[in-house]
Amino acid sequence: MFRIHYRESISSTCELLGVSRQVYYRAIRSKEKRQCIASDVIELVQSVRIEQPRIGTRKLYHILQESLRSLGVGRDRLFAILKANHMLIKPKRSYHITTNSHHRFRKHNNVIENLDVNRPEQVWVADITYVGNRANPMYLSLITDAYSKMIVGYYLSNTLAVDSSIKALKQAVKNRKYPKERLIHHSDRGLQYCSNQYQRILTKSHIKCSMTESYDPYQNAVAERINGILKQEFLMGTSKIDIKLMKKIVQQSIKVYNTKRPHLSCQMLTPEQMHKQNKVNIKTYKRKNTDKTAVLSVF
Repeated sequence: MFRIHYRESISSTCELLGVSRQVYYRAIRSKEKRQCIASDVIELVQSVRIEQPRIGTRKLYHILQESLRSLGVGRDRLFAILKANHMLIKPKRSYHITTNSHHRFRKHNNVIENLDVNRPEQVWVADITYVGNRANPMYLSLITDAYSKMIVGYYLSNTLAVDSSIKALKQAVKNRKYPKERLIHHSDRGLQYCSNQYQRILTKSHIKCSMTESYDPYQNAVAERINGILKQEFLMGTSKIDIKLMKKIVQQSIKVYNTKRPHLSCQMLTPEQMHKQNKVNIKTYKRKNTDKTAVLSVF
């Protein structure tokens, strides 16, 4: 009886609106199908964000492309679904000074400004990024390959001591894949990199030193960008934990970053994939409105 009254009610409503029952039911089925697909897409996205909680939509589309294609979902629709479910990532920026360039040690010239970076272990970029808070300061020393964007050395410390940067450098040197290739180490003019201990390791390892010649962050853009990726996509919301746990999180985050996160500048290869070859040309863009044109990597 209820079904009969329901159908009659639907028929009356359709007649009132000038719409056939077939069109009405087709619209309902279409809506249910879209909701089902959206639910499947969200489930796929969540499976990736378990390890990469703040990965952007373009990277998600690349990683999930085959699964999304089977659902009939393109990049624009993926954006729309994530936007409708409040799952788009909004970048957050923070700034903390980690560079002390007022010291007595020698400062080296910038030798990579016009260099064409076209292979792994041609240029390493080094930097220190702040990942703690006032009550619990923590500093992450990083060394990244400019070509592959692979993090080749790192060390987490609660101070800006030279020893932390040295440990990151030693790890990078120990793990070199192409030890016979000519290598340049590029950094800012911070005390850590200009120190005698640090420079001795570079000399002993036959690594040429290069440094930024101004306070322009674009001169060390690769390092700055990797810092931002780690903090925004992997370490967001972890600043209040203790350093012992933070070291484990950093280790896991860098492993996922190196092996699973695709890069636009690497033609959507992961850093590990990029580091194993030298055939792919990295994507770059030129910074405008500057006296010195800087070629920057696209991430």
